[in-house]
Amino acid sequence: MPQRRRVTSRSQEPRRRFAEEVRALRERKGVSLRELAAELGWDWSMLGKLERGQTLGSPEVAQALDEYYGTPGLLLALWELAVADPARFKEQYRRYMLLEAEAVSLWHFAVSILPGLLQSDGYASEVLATGGIKGEELAQQVEARVGRRALLLGEDAPTFRSILSEAVLRTPARDAKAWRDQLEHLAEVAERPHVTLQVLPLGAGLHGLVGTAVMFLRLPEGRTVAYTETAYHGELVEENREVERLQRAYDSMRDLALSPAESLKFIGQMLEEAPCDPST
Repeated sequence: MPQRRRVTSRSQEPRRRFAEEVRALRERKGVSLRELAAELGWDWSMLGKLERGQTLGSPEVAQALDEYYGTPGLLLALWELAVADPARFKEQYRRYMLLEAEAVSLWHFAVSILPGLLQSDGYASEVLATGGIKGEELAQQVEARVGRRALLLGEDAPTFRSILSEAVLRTPARDAKAWRDQLEHLAEVAERPHVTLQVLPLGAGLHGLVGTAVMFLRLPEGRTVAYTETAYHGELVEENREVERLQRAYDSMRDLALSPAESLKFIGQMLEEAPCDPST
């Protein structure tokens, strides 16, 4: 009779489990953080933060560690689970995040700021900081938000449409470099075949979603849910009648937006007008 496998005391929380495995593999190898950093060419303090669960690093770091320890795919798989873990987000967003990960298509309207799926690192940091988040919590929230961009990558990525109010593009980040990086990122994302970006000119006038950002999630079973958001409140809308009401407002607004080609030109114009980083 085979011996019963002992259940380990390792954490079942994805971020903590990733940190534990990274630390355990190093200790098993018998190397210090500085020795490991010298072998891999990464900063030793960043590797220390990985082991303490203060950062997840990048997929390249996880892959390099897998190659060094001879654990092909293990740490990269744990990193992917940690990045996708909805528990990293505030409680009000967790159910939404689970549904977003399942969605086969995403349709969005941005009323004042860019959606998390389109945010660059610097822009995300400034947006979150305006909400009073700072220090280690800010770093973790930025990491969680920009990690969502992976949803739009790969062959099985959902189709994504975002209509951006012109006000979004007329409200730059305070940091000039962060804003240019954000506009460049938008232009790059707009070229992807499964992504459609449109700009709603301010001259279009009043419409049914003034003051309300919304994301429509079409789920695999054919059902559509919506998530509406203001500056201080977010709400998941699942009742069919309410979702249809929001969709009608969205469709009417889409008729007023610039075409995708015109919108890409508009983003290009904004990039030309954006101030250069004074440090360059």
